[in-house]
Amino acid sequence: MTETTTEVVIAGAGPTGLMLAYELSLAGVETLVLEKLPERIEQVKGGAIQPRTAELLELRGLLEPLLVRAAPRDPVGGHFAGLPVPLDCAPWRTRHPFPLLVPQWGIEEVLEGRAVAAGARVVRGTAVSAVESGDDGVLVTADGLRARARYLVACDGGHSTVRGLLGVPFPGRPGTRQAALADIRLSAVTPSVPRRMGHISTLTRQAGGYWTMLVPLGGDRYRFTFGHADQPEADRDVPVSHEEAGAALKAVYGQGTTLAAVDSSSRFSDATRQLEHYRAGRVLFAGDAAHIHLPLGGQGLNLGIQDAFNLGWKLAATIQDLAPSGLLDSYHTERHPAGARVLHHTSAQRVLADPVPGEDVAALRDIVTDLLRLPDTNRHLAGLMSGLSLRYDLPGDHPLTGERAPDADLATEAGPTRLSALFRPGHAVLLDLTGTVPPDLSLPPRIDLARATCADDLGAAALLIRPDGYVCWAADTDADADAVWGDSLRTAIARGVAKAG
Repeated sequence: MTETTTEVVIAGAGPTGLMLAYELSLAGVETLVLEKLPERIEQVKGGAIQPRTAELLELRGLLEPLLVRAAPRDPVGGHFAGLPVPLDCAPWRTRHPFPLLVPQWGIEEVLEGRAVAAGARVVRGTAVSAVESGDDGVLVTADGLRARARYLVACDGGHSTVRGLLGVPFPGRPGTRQAALADIRLSAVTPSVPRRMGHISTLTRQAGGYWTMLVPLGGDRYRFTFGHADQPEADRDVPVSHEEAGAALKAVYGQGTTLAAVDSSSRFSDATRQLEHYRAGRVLFAGDAAHIHLPLGGQGLNLGIQDAFNLGWKLAATIQDLAPSGLLDSYHTERHPAGARVLHHTSAQRVLADPVPGEDVAALRDIVTDLLRLPDTNRHLAGLMSGLSLRYDLPGDHPLTGERAPDADLATEAGPTRLSALFRPGHAVLLDLTGTVPPDLSLPPRIDLARATCADDLGAAALLIRPDGYVCWAADTDADADAVWGDSLRTAIARGVAKAG
């Protein structure tokens, strides 16, 4: 058996694990990713990128290579429970107001390429079989490999092996209904088959006891989601057969719709669960290993990638002895409520999106649809579903504390740039918009000072922005340099970003 040592082992090479691997490697942390599958599955599932996730990916220069892999889509907002009112993200000041659909394998390909280039190791065909966790580190045993590390992060999905090996409870509600997701090709279509990817309400149909969503991906390729009210639950590992998918297609889209092939498939349920704690000593949990929910509104992949963005810089700072006390524990403190929020609203959507609604649910759908046409309601749910309204409960009196920093256009001595470009190295940024930062101000490692002017009002004269794009300190005035750059800034740095020097 091969013996190896590393600073962090990540179980699972899905989007969450690979995003975390890139964040850690970017910070110079030795990272080993163990993936049980021998090769990447080319399946569309989990490919919805919400606006806030798009902003985060742009912070690291990862969005552009994903945009070229995105499926053609009308510029239309997201949805809440499939109701026929697009969600408008414009009030949230984002450059990316519409969800993107990128095949999950394409997302993984980009993230793995960047992670490996930054120094991460990815070993496929290696399933974790044992985990021993102690005060000083973990010992991970996998197929033909034993790895000693300071930390293990479980990003190995809703049926997490790591979670099971450690006996960590996964409380919540079991699934009550099952559905199938398949990447298919059609050789003949009827007029009822959608030709373009528009709002989700234009892609869903019901007939013959089936409910379906058929998403055109270009050419003869489609993503087909379907279920049947009376269909018995199948084993989740049993592939969707040609006959099963074909029967659903013909029942809903007519006999003239002909299935050419089922390229890949998976099954899912409406189970809803969340860990009570995202950390168990030297083991942390992220993505579906920490939380699962009904996949409504394209939330799962985004929740996992945002877990990784929150955890990556904190774990790196902890390993490199740059973290203030309690920084790593703040991963759970911040991300557990974010996950609970998604579980809460997907549970509400589960009721509204019932494929066979009774009279009461139908009436509720009508009322909520009317409410969605009100600007304030639409703005609230757009912020919820897109992730743009997420605010962390950080210490500080300024109203911007805990908020995301919008990607503004900046003017610097080196020329025009955007705020997002300052975060490519994965560092925190102290943004001085008034030229009052003392020349002798000493900043800890991994905090970059940026002097700039901005035509847009960012709501403060100076901001300290964490590596994940959230404001942890801000000042309104430059009238009193001691007040602006004095104890309050030093306290914010030592409390939430870096250990005091």
